[in-house]
Amino acid sequence: MDVDGNVTIKATKKTYSQDWKAYDKAQINQKSILMELLRDITGKIPQPEYTFGRPTLPMSDMIYSSVMKVFTTFSLRRFMGDMEIAQERGYITKTPSYASVGHFLQKEELTPMLIDIVKLTSMPLVSVESDFAVDSTGFGTTNFQRWFSFKHGKEIRSKKWLKCHVVSGVKTNIITSVKVTSEFDNDSPQLIELIKTTAEHFDMKEVSADKAYLGKKNLDAIDELGATPYIPFKENNKARGKGSVWKKMYYYFMMNNEEFYEHYHKRSNVETTMHMIKSKFGDSVKSKSWTAQVNEVLCKVICHNICVVIHEMFELGIKPNFNFCV
Repeated sequence: MDVDGNVTIKATKKTYSQDWKAYDKAQINQKSILMELLRDITGKIPQPEYTFGRPTLPMSDMIYSSVMKVFTTFSLRRFMGDMEIAQERGYITKTPSYASVGHFLQKEELTPMLIDIVKLTSMPLVSVESDFAVDSTGFGTTNFQRWFSFKHGKEIRSKKWLKCHVVSGVKTNIITSVKVTSEFDNDSPQLIELIKTTAEHFDMKEVSADKAYLGKKNLDAIDELGATPYIPFKENNKARGKGSVWKKMYYYFMMNNEEFYEHYHKRSNVETTMHMIKSKFGDSVKSKSWTAQVNEVLCKVICHNICVVIHEMFELGIKPNFNFCV
């Protein structure tokens, strides 16, 4: 800090060598391993009790097919070949029709099951991750919305999009909790629910987030879970009247700014996580209805998590075990 109060932050960019041998093996074997792990994940899902009418396909088969549909990024018709292969290998009991998969994604009861699967797929890395980052990103849709703009004096037409809120481990980019909302939902109110879900299984030491998440309740919630919140303060923030956690982090931010940002910049890893999902599985959804769109985004997250686990099987030598009920 100079005599005028200007703060200069010095940062040394860390670089890490890529284990190309492990990376190559993970990429080459990714699809076949994913199909097998997905069978372990969905195989123990209980079938709803039959009441009346035409018997439905097994719930485990339909969830397996829905996730594989998103993984392949193919159309409903074109990915049927992968389902035939899955049946031949014993991963599913019967190949569903492409229309059945499309209809299944529209079920509201599927959403909480997919959220649970996201948590399940992060479990193999419980001993690896302790520092986490929170952020959100948008996924486009093919649906349009209209409203009248008084400023421009005309009707405005734009595409709707969904907002996906996640907590991500900064070492492996595994997503530990997720919530999908509309584009109009703010980021800050989602943080407490997300970190509480993560804390159910992970020992949290640090939580990084941008200024959009700054608030007394969020800082207190992170502290209560035994973690340190690294959320930058705004220029007009003061230390008074906000509670002990707020004051402690405010003075730490002001007096040890450079050290604070060394922790905070771990947050950039969650942006990498978002890029990984969008570059591999697309930055938009193909479904038309709201529920199907939410479920499609959750399937993208599940695919991402399984791919991360596969990579760490070769990088860290972990041996995932999903042979228990979701």
